[in-house]
Amino acid sequence: MRASLTLLAVAALFSASAPAQWADVKTPGIPRLGGGKPNLSAPAPRSADGKPDLSGIWQAGRAGPAGQYGYDYNVTQNLPADAVTPWAQAVRQQRVQDFRKDSPLAHCLPVSVPFLNFRGLSRIVQTPGLIVILYESPNSPHRMIFMDGRELPKDPNPTWLGYSVGHWEEDTLVVNSVGFNDEGWLDVGGNPQTESLRLTERFRRPDFGHLQMEVTFDDPKTFTKPFTLRMEKTYSADTEILEDVCENERDSGHLLGGFKVNPETLAKYAGTYQLPGREAVVTISGDQLIVKDSAHPKDQLFVARSQTQFLSSVSEASIEFVKDATGVVTHFTRTGGGPDEKAVRESGAAQR
Repeated sequence: MRASLTLLAVAALFSASAPAQWADVKTPGIPRLGGGKPNLSAPAPRSADGKPDLSGIWQAGRAGPAGQYGYDYNVTQNLPADAVTPWAQAVRQQRVQDFRKDSPLAHCLPVSVPFLNFRGLSRIVQTPGLIVILYESPNSPHRMIFMDGRELPKDPNPTWLGYSVGHWEEDTLVVNSVGFNDEGWLDVGGNPQTESLRLTERFRRPDFGHLQMEVTFDDPKTFTKPFTLRMEKTYSADTEILEDVCENERDSGHLLGGFKVNPETLAKYAGTYQLPGREAVVTISGDQLIVKDSAHPKDQLFVARSQTQFLSSVSEASIEFVKDATGVVTHFTRTGGGPDEKAVRESGAAQR
């Protein structure tokens, strides 16, 4: 029961906000097709100075590989293990072990710029000297991107969303940001943000309905070298973004961390298990289990809640290992996120 309450509380804290309202208000002055739907392939609008006008409400797309969560959950999911520093790997592993109970979201604090980029709705308001981005995200944050030629601050007071300046390179808006604090998380999964982080964002609007975005991460404390992520946002017409405010940490006191299982016990669970029409492979990663199951590609990292029960780090799915009278692991049962299933350990692979 306590584990279920933990998962429900975390799900509430990390859930996307409700769909935007104002459904009866039509966005004026946009190109439409014969049936009244927005013409997303129409030419991109331009501002009075001839630059592409990025103004509008944009829906973030799923930028991660097929079958996995997007970059809002894990910005490193496509990187090799050695692309993340040992310190950063250890920080994220501990945050996962604690079921992210100390995340900024769990404590009603702001989220990071990458999180905002890769999730939900945002409204861009563009003027020649200043671009403002408003987000339908926890605590309804906003960013200011100065286009007046100023330089980035040399010794900034660290902030959650940093300091941003932008310029145009032909039809591409380039935004450079520094001055982040070390309290933000780059994503839901807990990759750390530090004061040495520098972000370079590139925005391009190839037509009316699509906004292409690149984000380059440069932080030698977290990553061994810079890397770039890409995604596309889609124009959202006839809607508006909503206020989204965290409610005073009412649930945070119920959040619980993971359970410590000794390495010898963990090792007994590693192996190959047979399910109808497929197999699941269980391996060990620090204090956690990695479960590779083609039917559940999102649920890979499992954290212990007891000596035998492990909970998914991203959903309400759980697996529980079962032993026979002699102490040999015979199978595990999976519950949550679909029908209950029994995964039988391959013969000859069982361990005491």
